[in-house]
Amino acid sequence: MNLRLPGPVPLPPTVRDACALQMINPRSSEFHSLLEEVNAGLKKVFQTENDVLIFAASGTGCLEAVIANLVSYGDNVLAISCGRFGERWAEIANAFGAKVTHLQFPAGQPIDPEIVLNHARFEKKYRLILATHNETSTGVVNNIKTLADGLKLFGAGRPLLAIDAISSLGAINLPVDELELDVVVAASQKAFMAPPGLAFVSVSPRAWEETARTHSPRYYWDFRRARNCLTLYETPFTPAITLLFALRCSLQLMLQEGLIKIFERHKQMGQRVRSGFNALGLELFANDAYASDTVTAIRIPMGWNENELISSLRLTYNVHVGGGMGYPIFRVGHMGYVAQEELDAVINCMKSMLCNRR
Repeated sequence: MNLRLPGPVPLPPTVRDACALQMINPRSSEFHSLLEEVNAGLKKVFQTENDVLIFAASGTGCLEAVIANLVSYGDNVLAISCGRFGERWAEIANAFGAKVTHLQFPAGQPIDPEIVLNHARFEKKYRLILATHNETSTGVVNNIKTLADGLKLFGAGRPLLAIDAISSLGAINLPVDELELDVVVAASQKAFMAPPGLAFVSVSPRAWEETARTHSPRYYWDFRRARNCLTLYETPFTPAITLLFALRCSLQLMLQEGLIKIFERHKQMGQRVRSGFNALGLELFANDAYASDTVTAIRIPMGWNENELISSLRLTYNVHVGGGMGYPIFRVGHMGYVAQEELDAVINCMKSMLCNRR
């Protein structure tokens, strides 16, 4: 099977082997060592000295955890979107009773940092800004650096900046401390090459101050509870031990390769996929200037519909790609454990389908 979804991604053999390890006592020194190693590895990938908390959850669970810890009922929140996952940020904040202003940019286009900054500068009311680094639904990467640098000019009272980096962290450079990002969320099933079920969040000192003010209900998602346990290299509740074994292994692989090489590898894979589909005469959803290095969105060719195309790839060639999430596209993931030959195979299968239709 050629699994080319935007997540979950295929697992390296050693990561699969790690999933078969026997359980250990989550209150033992063996588990403490496991969590210590995993946490240290996560900090290197996040490029941060801030706390990095781990939750047994999907990425969306961790997005909700951010809102539960940083937003009180009636708080003014600015949500920025250019696709489905940016919209999810806004939906979660709305569910917690925030007063959400939603700046929406066209699907397939990136957010415009200058529009966002001018709006936030004029309004001067937001406690929190929600943005997505890599919009998985459209294959667009956003310019978080310009946004973060502009917010720094607002001074000490500037809004907190929370970033969904679920489909980018560990594949596209996002230096958390250098950019002074307050909260960044990632998850295990993307560039981390581990099974779904773990989510991570880095929390800056400014964000920690805000958690003391916030009075939204939280128990499982409580950042303070998670941090207190992490000082002992324990978890507040039953940990996903198997997933932590797998993550430890995948982090070792990532750090052995090195972040610079990982970023360059993903850049090359993104270019290879885009050029391959362009050569078939297919139209990409995002311009090269802001196209993602982890997922490429391709417009459904004339004469096909989404379900037919995706089913044909799966049933005829055992190639699995992502659907359009309401947009007239299909999506090919190229993050984590993937070889160029696997990407070429997807393009060749698509070429055969198009030729057979003529």
